[in-house]
Amino acid sequence: MTMRLRQRLRLLLLPLCVLLLLAGGGGSAQAASPESRSLAERIDSLVRRQLADYRIPGASVVVVEDGRQVLAKGYGVADAGAGTPVDPARTGFFMASDAKLFTAVAVLQQVEKGRLDLRSDVNRYLKSFRIEDSYPGRPVTVRDLLTHTAGFDNNIIGRAATRPEDVRPLGESLAEHQPRRVRPPGEVASYDNYGVALAGYLVETVTDTPFATYVDRSILRPLGMDRTSFAQPHTPAIEADLARGHRPDGKGQHVEDGQYGDWSPTGAGAVTTAADMGKLLRALLDEDGGPILTERSNSALQARQFGNDKRLSGLGYILEERVRGGQRMLVKDGDLPGFHGNLALLPERDAAVYVVYNGDGTDGRAAYAGQEVADRVADHFGTAAKVQRSASHADVSGYEGDYRSTRTSSSELTRVSALTGSVHVSAGEGATLTTTGLSRNPDVTERHWVQLSPGLFQEKGGQDRIAFHDGRLTLASDASVAYERLPWYLSPTLHQQALLGSLAFLALTVLALPVLAVVRRRSPGAPAGARAAKLILWTSGALITAATVCFLLLSADPNALNRTIIVGDSALLTAVPALTGIALATTCAMVVCAFLAWRRRWWRVTGRLHYTCSTLAALVFLGVCASYRLVG
Repeated sequence: MTMRLRQRLRLLLLPLCVLLLLAGGGGSAQAASPESRSLAERIDSLVRRQLADYRIPGASVVVVEDGRQVLAKGYGVADAGAGTPVDPARTGFFMASDAKLFTAVAVLQQVEKGRLDLRSDVNRYLKSFRIEDSYPGRPVTVRDLLTHTAGFDNNIIGRAATRPEDVRPLGESLAEHQPRRVRPPGEVASYDNYGVALAGYLVETVTDTPFATYVDRSILRPLGMDRTSFAQPHTPAIEADLARGHRPDGKGQHVEDGQYGDWSPTGAGAVTTAADMGKLLRALLDEDGGPILTERSNSALQARQFGNDKRLSGLGYILEERVRGGQRMLVKDGDLPGFHGNLALLPERDAAVYVVYNGDGTDGRAAYAGQEVADRVADHFGTAAKVQRSASHADVSGYEGDYRSTRTSSSELTRVSALTGSVHVSAGEGATLTTTGLSRNPDVTERHWVQLSPGLFQEKGGQDRIAFHDGRLTLASDASVAYERLPWYLSPTLHQQALLGSLAFLALTVLALPVLAVVRRRSPGAPAGARAAKLILWTSGALITAATVCFLLLSADPNALNRTIIVGDSALLTAVPALTGIALATTCAMVVCAFLAWRRRWWRVTGRLHYTCSTLAALVFLGVCASYRLVG
């Protein structure tokens, strides 16, 4: 039954309802059903607990069911310093990537009008720049942008701004920061901010209207979302009620910045309220698309459009499929420094939820908190998970190894995340697997899986699934990424051991050389070349040690690191590659000195061996760093 049909039935039944109310002496036509109250109570208690347990200052949530808003509530404070309470109707939160859903709607509106064609090459619509033809005959299409399958590299350093005044025009920024295309389009879904920003720019181009203005005119006003804006800076009215982002700092909260940016179609600078998002959710639950989409376009938005494995959940346009308790959900999450939001639609149940937090939480737990809320909604309607046992005992040893996310950058130092963030798969008895690094829950490090059929696994005691195909691992609960198997020589564990071993050797050498120089200062003078060689060795070791210290300072607080990366304003981001770059030059000089040391017999054999080992240690350390784009 469509929402419009429900509305017509309500109009027909309204006189009868009025008579019953008068006869009964009270009640409210807007009162929620007992089932709705139960759902609202469950969400209410969960969000309250999250704020207390995770140290999040505030949150705002809206729940929609049967075409009505059954819960809209603010929790905690919008500003930890001022103590301003959160109002679900007025307090604005940064949407982050949840705003990508508006971009998908905007593109589909232009498809309806015939101005955009989902199957067309995006270069057909671009005027001021072109997408590189990296794969001749395989252009990036509009559809690829909405399914994260364009194949662009994931470059994010410096894409955010701390002030709206620093935001540049969308097209100008896209032209200047076009990433490499690292895989053919339509092959793998891998979360892609550049692609979504480009989709928003196509709307700008074909309508000759700034993206923020277009969204306001064609989506926000028709829905009555007057507390939502993509404009940067915001209007004074919205700015006055804007929540501030936070991260835990000691016993208090540190105010975060970095929520603005050039790529507004991806969520930079976009703000909304929970009550406003409830209006969008109701429109999307209406099969007819409400006032913003046709029935056909709304159906396309929510239909499966791509999947990394046909046996698992996939993607609609921007929305990601997920199954829990037998319920099909369409979800989207968003993260910016100090702000984390999640929305989930359950179309078959005519229900939806949106929750947003204005704090990172302890250990970044706010990024997972929204998933807990979405799961709670699905559990309300769904059935309990069944205990799974292996249905197939086919050999699983072939799946063992390390896997790297397709979101790993190939060109910037964020690639180092793969050093500790890769997935490791090990085989067990009874056709079972154990994975590490494949959980968003901070409390879960290992997950265990039983085989349902060759290459398809169900989580023990859980509802998630993974699948293997052509050297790729896919996770059902995260349809916008895949994991590619690594050869043994790219194993993160091997690289970690190489880095630690070579660093320890060089650090000890840096400490020992000055001591030895003092002890032997009365010894006969060594050749000038030998003295210069030792100075070069000490310099290389000191540079590598200093680069390591800078990197540890940079990554000491993961919440702060996220902000540093997307804003790109930390001197440490340039210090690390600069120091390793200079160290590479001095290490090349060490190679020459090592050769001369043996040819000219500088020092004793043990001294020459030590120098050669030091040279090899520096080469190993810098070689691994270079593979993770840490050498300038």
